Amino acid sequence: MKKHILAALAISVFAVACTKSTTKTEQVENPDGSVTTTTTVTETSPDVDSAKINQAKEDVNKKLDQAGDKIDNAAQKAKDKIDATADKTKQDLSKVGNEIKSGAQEAGKDAKEAARKGAEKVEDAAKKLKEDLSK
Repeated sequence: MKKHILAALAISVFAVACTKSTTKTEQVENPDGSVTTTTTVTETSPDVDSAKINQAKEDVNKKLDQAGDKIDNAAQKAKDKIDATADKTKQDLSKVGNEIKSGAQEAGKDAKEAARKGAEKVEDAAKKLKEDLSK
């Protein structure tokens, strides 16, 4: 939409700037002695080559299209970079989450193993104490 407005504005400014105005004043003396003044204003446009105007319009439209394409390409590249960064961050967070989960599982196993060994030692000590007390 902006392209069309800019193109129309450029053409209208060109057309207005190319208008030539001529003012001609004539005084005529009537037979009764009175004077009649006639003012004539003539506006002319120089010969405008419509082919040149159309070519200029096409050039403007091409340049506007190229600028729009550049903007679209830059926006797409930025979006792609953001998407790639988001995917990498998601993968990294998933990896860290899995590492934390496996670390917690190992810590749980280690704690169970330590509790089991501690319980065995307590049982062994209790058996020895019982044997010592029964002697």
